[in-house]
Amino acid sequence: MLNKKEIVSIIAVTIVLGFVLMLSTDTKLFFYFAGLVLLAIMINVIAKKAVAEYLDTTIEVKIWEIKQFWYKKHWHTKKPFAIGIILPILLKVITAGVISWFACLTYDVKAKIGRAAKRHGLYAFSDISEAQIGAIAAVGIGANIIFAIIGYLLGYYEFAKINLGFAFYNLIPISNLDGNKIFFGSLVLWNFLAAIVLIGVLITFLVI
Repeated sequence: MLNKKEIVSIIAVTIVLGFVLMLSTDTKLFFYFAGLVLLAIMINVIAKKAVAEYLDTTIEVKIWEIKQFWYKKHWHTKKPFAIGIILPILLKVITAGVISWFACLTYDVKAKIGRAAKRHGLYAFSDISEAQIGAIAAVGIGANIIFAIIGYLLGYYEFAKINLGFAFYNLIPISNLDGNKIFFGSLVLWNFLAAIVLIGVLITFLVI
């Protein structure tokens, strides 16, 4: 299900986020937070891959990278910049531990060879539409929301907050994040997920 590049990307992000979350509490809790982060990531990734398989596509998870850093075309770096690794640490330091950024991974999607033969029923064309790309991202976000609710109801509040954090930050419609894919795939779906996540954030601040 996961290739070597995906495994390396997931492990790298797990270590970074485990470290970032550890800074807010006890340095001895690194492995505890890293384990919760890894579980939240796998919930998101497995949900996406399942939907991608259903749509006769494949996705490859990778660290969020940027190359263009301003609106002008010539304002870019020579090589992609792994912002998914740097930003969580940078924001944690700049905000004195207030912000724990969770949007570190993104994905590329490709159609399977057999998809081109399906020109009826589910598929009217062999290309992957923005709506389908957005649907893949939305299911990953939805899975994190569901497990955040389950964690909250069972009293696993840290697990609930981490899943909610994944959903919240990944819904931001910028760059190549899931939120951007959902936003351009279906604005109605993005608004629906955003409303649920915001309600969850309010409950977190008021109750937990």
